[in-house]
Amino acid sequence: MTSAASVRFFRSEIVSIAALLIAGLIAGLFVDQPVLGLVLGLVLVLLMWTLQLFRIQRWLRDPSTEPPKVRGVWGFFVANIHSTQRRNREAQLRLESTLDYLQDSLAAMRDAAIIVDHQANVAWANDSADFLLGINFPSDQGQPILKLISSVDFREYFTADDYSDPLRVLPEGERGRCLQFEVARFGMGDRLVFARDVTRTFRLEQMRRDFVGNVSHELRTPLTVIKGYIETLQTLDEFSEARFQKPLEQMSQQALRMENLVTDLLWLSRIEAVETLRKTELVDMPQLITGIVAELQPAFPDRVIALSLETEAAIRGDQRELHSALGNLVINALKYSDGDVVVRWWSTNESAMFSVNDSGIGIAPHHIARLTERFYRVDKSRSNASGGTGLGLAIVKHVATSHQAELSIDSELNVGSCFSLAFPFDPADKV
Repeated sequence: MTSAASVRFFRSEIVSIAALLIAGLIAGLFVDQPVLGLVLGLVLVLLMWTLQLFRIQRWLRDPSTEPPKVRGVWGFFVANIHSTQRRNREAQLRLESTLDYLQDSLAAMRDAAIIVDHQANVAWANDSADFLLGINFPSDQGQPILKLISSVDFREYFTADDYSDPLRVLPEGERGRCLQFEVARFGMGDRLVFARDVTRTFRLEQMRRDFVGNVSHELRTPLTVIKGYIETLQTLDEFSEARFQKPLEQMSQQALRMENLVTDLLWLSRIEAVETLRKTELVDMPQLITGIVAELQPAFPDRVIALSLETEAAIRGDQRELHSALGNLVINALKYSDGDVVVRWWSTNESAMFSVNDSGIGIAPHHIARLTERFYRVDKSRSNASGGTGLGLAIVKHVATSHQAELSIDSELNVGSCFSLAFPFDPADKV
């Protein structure tokens, strides 16, 4: 209702009240009782208001009926209330229509979909939730979702309130399902939980890992035999001539390179196999890093490896995996740069940090996103010359994932690169 209309309503009400009071006053003057006339006029006004309020109150008990026909200021209020009710009903119908459409869409999904209220209780679930998780709607409505899904991993994921990455719950036993959970927030603290059966993908990944591991394992024996024969031929007088020694040396180098490749593939398969296992060993990181630098320095005698240990923080992890990942980062810095390499171990309020800085050739921005892919090479000719397998950063990535660490790469062409790992840690952990 416009402001002009409301002004007319109030003016009309004031005029009506004034007319009744004036009429009462005039009637009182006829009997020589003007005050009594005014009182009677006021009583009449109150009676009229009471009657109109009674009609309004009866209508408010059942707003679905037609609003009462009242006048003056009360008519103004009734018109506004009726208009607000009509808008609310229209909005409610739109909301119900949207909710029905959403539920129909979710009900048609093959993935489990569960709406969880702000108290973490099940508000709605589709049929797939019953099939995949045993959550039935409406019989489980109002039940805590953490009671219906007993997985410890899901409980930690759901209560941590960080849903940036999906959660994969591994199957229990040979016939179990591998489920992937994703959670999205909406409304006033409500959440939408999706669960997808990724057992087939999990089995395929497992088959791929087993295949790579088995093939790599089977290659070790023939490679050992080939290396042995090459070394024997190199020691024989019949093959001491330069025309024999050069091809034998090349054969030896390639056999060694293949052996390193097989070793890295086996190690990568091992890391992938235990990637989801909890790390409970407390690793003395300053000692580990000091040992890595001491091991690598003799192999690069003309290079300076500056070590900066700024914290005694220890982390929960696997010492062999950490040794492999940190060693790979330092080796890469030494191989692909000519200046000093700076190795740091320090901590922030949230993380324990390991970083390797070099002043080498740097990496173009379009390469950085793919550096952790297996066998990806920025410069194939230089990588082949350095004898790398192309698996070093892939190993680093998997070790980081298994330790809930974050790998960051900052690089600028002809300036240098910085590879860093941020590990979650408890400041109370001391070796």
